[in-house]
Amino acid sequence: MQKAKIKNVIIIFIIGIILLIGNSCSFEKSSSENKKTTSKKKKTVNIAYVAWDSEIASSYVIKAVIENKLGYNCELLEVTLTSLWESIAAGDQDGMVAAWLPSLQESQRKKYKDEVINLGPNLEGTRIGLAVPEYVKIYSISEMNKYAKKFDGKIIGIEPDAGIMKKTEKVMSRYDLNDNFKLITGSDATMTTILEKAIKNKKWIAVTGWTPHWKFAKWDLKYLKDPKNIYGDKEHISTVVRKGLKDDMPEVYEFLDNFYWEPEDMEECMLLMQKPNLTNEEAAKRWVKRNKKLVKGWLND
Repeated sequence: MQKAKIKNVIIIFIIGIILLIGNSCSFEKSSSENKKTTSKKKKTVNIAYVAWDSEIASSYVIKAVIENKLGYNCELLEVTLTSLWESIAAGDQDGMVAAWLPSLQESQRKKYKDEVINLGPNLEGTRIGLAVPEYVKIYSISEMNKYAKKFDGKIIGIEPDAGIMKKTEKVMSRYDLNDNFKLITGSDATMTTILEKAIKNKKWIAVTGWTPHWKFAKWDLKYLKDPKNIYGDKEHISTVVRKGLKDDMPEVYEFLDNFYWEPEDMEECMLLMQKPNLTNEEAAKRWVKRNKKLVKGWLND
């Protein structure tokens, strides 16, 4: 009888140990899963951009690769040019692929150069200037004053704080255009809308232009010559990231460091984004799918 009691106690003890181990394993598994979930939630890459069609294209391509190839979440934040550099310097945003250099954003680069990391060009061969439709029968900025009435006394620009607008103000001063022309501020979208209407009616129009931009692929445009070379020579677009990104997200840092494409790549993506049946996100994903070899190079695959 005593042996039976001892035997029962031993069995109960063993069962208790088994249950304890099981609960412990279950807790560890649950804890591990919670950690993974928490870790995954933290893996969000924040990319800032300015609402220029060129930078919308590059930023959405970055997002598509980060989410579909690297497995992170990616959130895009539209900001002003001033906030573009400021937000990365403050560490609020992880990076951007929209730094037009050396001249267009030189003041921002100088101000924040010690607070951010410049990964270098992601696209070379950019150009800026005054663009007109091919049917406009002048070829140089120096001829504009003679035809001010034909241009309705306007140069159609974009956001007032954009580098190209500051350059255009210098151009207007150096070529003595201020008495006959007014620089109209707006946005990339409003500028192209006004341009499209003018082209449909064969009206003379001058806009702030930059390459790459889809408008050059869609319409027959030309740059007016700039004899004083105020707009400068070819520039590039750089990638800029916050300090500490390399340690926090080495895969993302490496990808952004490798990200590089040609003007025709960007223009192809921008044209896709003009299709009314595609969102920017869908267009970027389609572009990534079409350009697997290039994307693999960015990821060192």
